[in-house]
Amino acid sequence: MTDSTSPSTMIRSDKTAREIFEDIRANPARARFGFGERVAIVNVDPQKSYTRPDLYKTAYVTDPRQMEHIDRISRKARDKGLPVIWTHVAYMDNAADAGVWGTRTDTPDSLQNIKFDSDRTEFDDRLHIDRAVDAVYTKRMPSAFFETPLASFLRWHKIDTVVITGGSTSGCVRATAVDSLSYGFRTIVPIECVADKHESYHFANLTDLLIKYADVVDVAEVDAWLEAYTP
Repeated sequence: MTDSTSPSTMIRSDKTAREIFEDIRANPARARFGFGERVAIVNVDPQKSYTRPDLYKTAYVTDPRQMEHIDRISRKARDKGLPVIWTHVAYMDNAADAGVWGTRTDTPDSLQNIKFDSDRTEFDDRLHIDRAVDAVYTKRMPSAFFETPLASFLRWHKIDTVVITGGSTSGCVRATAVDSLSYGFRTIVPIECVADKHESYHFANLTDLLIKYADVVDVAEVDAWLEAYTP
């Protein structure tokens, strides 16, 4: 099968999702939103349910250094006086707060069985969270903005740029990125800092984010911006 670019049909291609992403990313004419004046790091659900495949079948690893990258850029932002936000999902014992999202399945690994105060909801041990200054929110739906104080917190701190890390790329990261743009924030997704269960979902959603909602960049760009930032 060959690429079809007829304006009246959906494009079809034999290329993998990764190849399509790399092709679009390599386009030198693609415009960026860019970094603004003040950045916040929003780390979406880097909790054991999703980061420890040795413990839970719901977890996934894309870049084996993901936690290291997330921890590093969070520390750099914190050291510069910029906000760092962590979210995780957790539900009541009876899952009454999981809503319709918790109705598809009911197995030990189902979403609504990530219970408050359980090992599943704990942040990955490789992360260093300073609860004296970092904001930590519990969320129940995909976006980190949905029914949390995140948007007002960012505006109070005069943030214009949101760097999003965590997982999954096709789920909560994507939902958070779409809401971030919708709230008027420049949105940055560092590739090495997000992960998904399958590379097809991962790269297909990175492509969609890159085309529409965010700048998808190497984490080195985030490191460089943070190092150059002067409060």
